[in-house]
Amino acid sequence: MEERLQKILARAGLGSRRSTEELIVAGRVSVNGQRATLGQKADAERDDIRVDGRPLNARGPSVYVAVHKPRGVISDEGDKVARRRTVFDLVSIPGHLFPVGRLDLNSEGLMLLTDDGDLAHRLTHPRYEHPKEYHVLVEGEPPEEALEAWRRGVFLDGQKTAPAQVSILRRAKGQTWLRVTLREGRKRQIRRVAALLGWPVHRLLRVGIGPIRLGDLKPGEWRHLTGAERRALRELQED
Repeated sequence: MEERLQKILARAGLGSRRSTEELIVAGRVSVNGQRATLGQKADAERDDIRVDGRPLNARGPSVYVAVHKPRGVISDEGDKVARRRTVFDLVSIPGHLFPVGRLDLNSEGLMLLTDDGDLAHRLTHPRYEHPKEYHVLVEGEPPEEALEAWRRGVFLDGQKTAPAQVSILRRAKGQTWLRVTLREGRKRQIRRVAALLGWPVHRLLRVGIGPIRLGDLKPGEWRHLTGAERRALRELQED
């Protein structure tokens, strides 16, 4: 099946669609021996696609991994100076992987790692609005009217947050577990909204990214996605 060349390159882990466009413009990509042009289509199964003279299919199939990030672990590779442990230290897979769904240092739960740059872009760019689900332990017992305010949206930095799904999972000893589903991802959004409404967050656990669930993964554990999960992600790319 023919599709845009930059989409094929991004899925092969060569960067985002924007960065793969730069590869094409720079003349580093060829299709069937001819220099590729921006906007060109190709068939990844039938055409001889090369980057810097190297066959694209030499990489093998894309990698899709679910990992349970523990608290105290960094979500990306940008902490080499302090030498703190990162989520990439948990996964024994060679090659460059993109993190999908970063979490702050004190948050935990599901992250995806992949060498499919197009998928990483699709799952993280706000334009696509893929849901992310969290279980959040807050101080106090939020009343229904306060939960409704969160659902409708509150103002952060002068801009209203998008509507959210918020419900009570259970209450215990002056604390409450909430289920929160967002389709946007401002920095520390859940913690900031909860604090604004008067309920400090004690624990924040992500349990879902789009169709992928955390399931029984323990902190620090990881697994390859199943065939059904990979197919579900491919459907997102085709939307």
